[in-house]
Amino acid sequence: MPKPISRLPGLLLLTVLLGACQPPKPAPQALETRTVALGQATTLRVDVPFSGRWRVQERPDWLTVTPQAGTGPVAFSVTVDRTRATPLKANQAELTAALKLAWSSGEGSSEQSGEAGWTVTARQFELRGRVVAPAQVQGADAQAAPQVNRAPAPAPRGVIVKYRAAGAQSASVRALQAAGQKVSSVQALGSTLTRLNVADVDAALRTLRADPQVEYAVPNAVLRAQGTLAQPVVPGDQYAGLQWGYALAGYGAVWRDMEGGGYSRPVTVAVVDSGVRFDHPDLKGQMWGPGEGALDVLGFEAASTPGGPPKYDNGDGDGPDTNPTDPSVPGRSTGSHGTHVTGIIAARWGDNGPACAGCSPTGVVGATYKANVKVLPVRVIDAQGDATEADVALAIRYAAGLPVTLGGTTYRTPHAAQVINLSLGGALKAEDARPLCEAIADARAAGALVVAAAGNGYGTDPYYPAACPDAVAVGSVTLSGASAPVRSPFSNAYPQVQLAAPGGAEPYSANAFNGGTLNGKAFPDAIFSTDWDYAKDQPRYAAEVGTSQATPQVAALAALLLSKGMTTGPADTLARLNATATDLGAKGRDDLFGFGMINAAAALSAPAVSNTWGLRLQHARGQSFQPALDPLGRFQAFLGDGSYTVIGGADRDGNGVYGETHELRDERQVTLGEANPSADVGDLTPR
Repeated sequence: MPKPISRLPGLLLLTVLLGACQPPKPAPQALETRTVALGQATTLRVDVPFSGRWRVQERPDWLTVTPQAGTGPVAFSVTVDRTRATPLKANQAELTAALKLAWSSGEGSSEQSGEAGWTVTARQFELRGRVVAPAQVQGADAQAAPQVNRAPAPAPRGVIVKYRAAGAQSASVRALQAAGQKVSSVQALGSTLTRLNVADVDAALRTLRADPQVEYAVPNAVLRAQGTLAQPVVPGDQYAGLQWGYALAGYGAVWRDMEGGGYSRPVTVAVVDSGVRFDHPDLKGQMWGPGEGALDVLGFEAASTPGGPPKYDNGDGDGPDTNPTDPSVPGRSTGSHGTHVTGIIAARWGDNGPACAGCSPTGVVGATYKANVKVLPVRVIDAQGDATEADVALAIRYAAGLPVTLGGTTYRTPHAAQVINLSLGGALKAEDARPLCEAIADARAAGALVVAAAGNGYGTDPYYPAACPDAVAVGSVTLSGASAPVRSPFSNAYPQVQLAAPGGAEPYSANAFNGGTLNGKAFPDAIFSTDWDYAKDQPRYAAEVGTSQATPQVAALAALLLSKGMTTGPADTLARLNATATDLGAKGRDDLFGFGMINAAAALSAPAVSNTWGLRLQHARGQSFQPALDPLGRFQAFLGDGSYTVIGGADRDGNGVYGETHELRDERQVTLGEANPSADVGDLTPR
């Protein structure tokens, strides 16, 4: 029988041969440094051969990389947002950024790893133009000068009367008084010529001109030196220089306007908030107090067992009453929100009198200065910082002059508010906010304009009560270093936002563009106002930021319009605020700024206090840039893609913002991008 042939050695030989034919493992591969040039493209695909693992470890926030990690070839798309990287002066023709990639290659003992720096470059788009100041008209040519941007005539200071015979003055004054017209002083200018200081010039003139003893009666007009500007009023209070929000809104001109009188109609602004400190020396006499309409609507729930803690204590140990003092509670470290808001509107000017050791004798100033405006405090926020819808709805109706019943007692203020300030809110659903919106509708019907904080949510969620149909939602702006402010990062943006006002930026991360110093350090772009130190139980001043601080600036301006008599109710007051606001961001109304930032000088037709010319350059997304002008007014700006508003204009109210609604301006709209990488707007000649 033949012997079997063994196949095992052959198999072993084949295995050995196959093993000998396997290729060697590849050597580890390093990821090298390189440059990625986008040119003027927005997105570029990157493909780099590599056999390993890689991850984008660091990148600037204006570059997007997708995906950010992988195995094998480095393959991703890089997208540039040029506008986010454009410097304030728009003077950088090419943007440069660094990507840091971590990589590893090889296996086992041969594995290597490291980091590679990649440089990304992107060329900017270019905008050119020139701001040309208009020629100054003189002599006969002045008849053809445009009738815009002229300072309004100041209000007359009483009347001048000429009688037909000496001695007729006394009977004439009695006739005025009988007609209900107050005569505060009488000055003889001659035997038959007299000056009468009266509260209502027009009414006095009608009465006097109907008197047969009067030869003529004319307003005592205020004349001004020609060729000079009014001087802005600069408060002398210790911390007034830190209150940059007033300067941005043109209040130097407004306060000069107040010096001539005219803001005499009484107006009440209700501050529905945490209550106030009536004992703050900078607020003395500026508010309606207990017994004058001030109210605390918050309840109190006693303990369920004798001697136990109350179920609910709002902080003052009792229920609704007429004393809305923001109370001290054990361990309280926060300040008084309502006191801060109230000071923005109505803090006193000048010496506050004795206060406390180390306290400022003058402190801050409020927007309303000499106007006949008072604050009505209504407390709805407890000592823990909380408020309920029910309490806020009750307070809104009460502030508007409607009766409310609390704890079996009916309250009705003798000083109904024409303006109601709500520096509070939350991200409620519209359905859940119906009680608030109905209360605001009732207040509007009763004649009150309700302004509310748009919210500090860093997003686009509507906050209520600001988003209610009859409320005025107020967003916040802050300084940018350019000639136009920008939206505060925290300020919510949504369709109901109607106006914006200075509210600042976070103190610990913001630039200090305002130029002030406090205790030897640069003062952040925050809003400085009255406050209370509960640890020391004494008055103080504090810097805060938020739409809570922007809202009372709108409330104060609304009150001044009513006090001056430029408007008479909520509808025309709001229309005036919207029409005179400084348009920011995209042209026209937008979700970021509404109709724009309030401008007090424009709204109140205040006199011009400056006459400078410059450029305002705004991106539709809200950013502002300030390219330099050469001696001939020419500019060259390197910018990202998008739509821009380019304005050459005058600054007549001294706020550094050129070409606002009441100022000379010449405007262009420009869109830059890959399809239109450069543009020349030509000459901007404000007129």
